Amino acid sequence: MKPAAANTPYRLPPPLWSARCKACWFTTALLLLVVASFWSLDLQWGQFLSLEAARSMGRFGAEFFPPDTSPEFLKRVAIGTWETLAMSAVGTLLAAAGGLLLAVPASRQHEGDAALARTPTRLLLNALRSIPELVWAGLLLIAAGLGPFAGTLALAMHTTGVLGRLFAEAIENAPPGPGAALRVQGVGRVRVFLYATLPQVLPQLMSYTLYRWENNIRAAAVLGVVGAGGLGQLLAFHMGLFHMGKTATILGAMLLLVALVDALSYGARRWMTR
Repeated sequence: MKPAAANTPYRLPPPLWSARCKACWFTTALLLLVVASFWSLDLQWGQFLSLEAARSMGRFGAEFFPPDTSPEFLKRVAIGTWETLAMSAVGTLLAAAGGLLLAVPASRQHEGDAALARTPTRLLLNALRSIPELVWAGLLLIAAGLGPFAGTLALAMHTTGVLGRLFAEAIENAPPGPGAALRVQGVGRVRVFLYATLPQVLPQLMSYTLYRWENNIRAAAVLGVVGAGGLGQLLAFHMGLFHMGKTATILGAMLLLVALVDALSYGARRWMTR
């Protein structure tokens, strides 16, 4: 008697460039887009790779050394580093809370859910994340003034749109069994979410939040360029005055801060997935 597996028909992969090979056509279209991008842009590769360009970059890079390590300036850099870290942490925390509040109406939590607010809420999330942090900071500087408050709000607004969409997708993809069991017993929508859906997706939501915190560290450093405080504001000031030694110190502080937060975030995600 032949095993059941021997009678199971196997479907061969479609031939290359077949009409059914969607991946082949997608890859071809992507390659054509890349080629068209190179063709349409005026990229001066010869000038960029020339010996004169290399000499200019060498002279410019040499101006960064030695970095400024005077105690007064290091104290200013430490304050700017703390501001950048605080901006990213508070902005991400506000975004996680706002994203979760918007993710609930933006998701269909079970098959029979009408989810009337799903489309308008997702449009709001699209609008929030489509506006870059720098634009948000420029708008909020008018209301909040110069300083880290405007930068924190800018990070919170943009990241709310990003996390809200990610949270909504995680909620919709949660296993439906526990929630269905509670709904059969007559449990309300809010309690089903709190006791069935949220515990299942919470590790994923935390992972998304930590990853966005890593990104917001970099964004917070850039937001200072428009006057939103932190290391970015110091960088814009001293680089504009061609204080290259001070600029090198600020860049070093940025690198250390990003590396520290990346390590902490990676360790936290590993700990949660155990």
